[in-house]
Amino acid sequence: MKALCWEGVNKLAVEEVPDPVLRNDQDMIVRLIAGTTCGSDLHLIGGYVPFMRSGDVIGHEFLGEVVEVGSGVRRHRVGDRVVVASFVGCGRCWYCTHDLWSLCDNTNTNPGIGQALFGADTGGIFGYSHAMGGLKGSHADYVRVPFADYGAFSVPEGIDDTSALFVSDSVPTGWMGADLGGVQPGDVVAVWGCGAVGQMAARAAILLGAERVISIDRIPERLEMTERYIGSEVIDYTATDVGAELRERTGGRGPDVCIEAVGMEAHSDTLVHAYDQVKQQLRLQTDRPTAVREAIHACRKGGSVFVLGVFAGAVDKFPLGALINKGLTVRGAQQHGQRYIPMLLDRMAAGELSTAHLATHSVPLDEAPRAYDMFKSKEDGCVRAVIRPTV
Repeated sequence: MKALCWEGVNKLAVEEVPDPVLRNDQDMIVRLIAGTTCGSDLHLIGGYVPFMRSGDVIGHEFLGEVVEVGSGVRRHRVGDRVVVASFVGCGRCWYCTHDLWSLCDNTNTNPGIGQALFGADTGGIFGYSHAMGGLKGSHADYVRVPFADYGAFSVPEGIDDTSALFVSDSVPTGWMGADLGGVQPGDVVAVWGCGAVGQMAARAAILLGAERVISIDRIPERLEMTERYIGSEVIDYTATDVGAELRERTGGRGPDVCIEAVGMEAHSDTLVHAYDQVKQQLRLQTDRPTAVREAIHACRKGGSVFVLGVFAGAVDKFPLGALINKGLTVRGAQQHGQRYIPMLLDRMAAGELSTAHLATHSVPLDEAPRAYDMFKSKEDGCVRAVIRPTV
């Protein structure tokens, strides 16, 4: 079969790789219907995520048709159209039973790497380095789905393929930021980043009752899309002082909840960005925490900051003093998709969530490397490129 493989820093290639096979009775095989580029993929393509190997199949956000099921699979059958959570959960360990699915104890097949990097192993994730289990990714004709009864969800009729695709990762990630960030009715919420995850975090905050939601970015197409489809206010950070603007819009207090949806390659128009970029390129730090710092400084006293963006390791100049002296609550997580996906499919079927607008471009698998180039450079207003099987 064909698959999109990582062949070194900033090198992708579509190659022939072996077809997946059932390895356990709870596995199933799905044929790719659609996958999508993701900003977190850019981090591993650029070499910022450790423990990638040449030939690794990337991709983690996908929709497929079931073509084979293991003898232990009870909730799916051949022919089902399913959306699959990007993180794999066993459904039985302490973390899964407490709805902390990305922390599963049993799905990372490389235990020990996470212990060294983070102090504990995470769950496994499709196509995202051997530190996260080394599972083959979803940018391929076929994908093996472990623990299928827990990680795959049948898509109701009436939800189109493109809309359902984003329930694999972007929608639950964004919803988690608003939910675990503690958004309450009447809150003012600020979201850093107007990519797919940032837009979904803003929409979640609105649906959870926030009085005002303000989204921050610099790409005109993303700002327009967020305002038009999500219903959020927007700020172009290149045109104003974000902190001052947020204080102005909140009567001097600051947002109640700040959600960071940018990640380790954050940009800004300040000298601090240049400092962070140099340190990152020299591997003196692994991440650029520009948006995190800004969110912590902007948040009101006693407020909440939730970090959704992907970070790999250590950062410099973390504003610990602001966190302590302002009495902030700071949380972060990789997405607990299984916790949210059924509810999100129901909301989508009811017309409360719209995601099809995120798919600004569509390419066949053979052209996936070009899709990532276009996505990285924001060419032609690309927010997400959908990758479909080559006909």
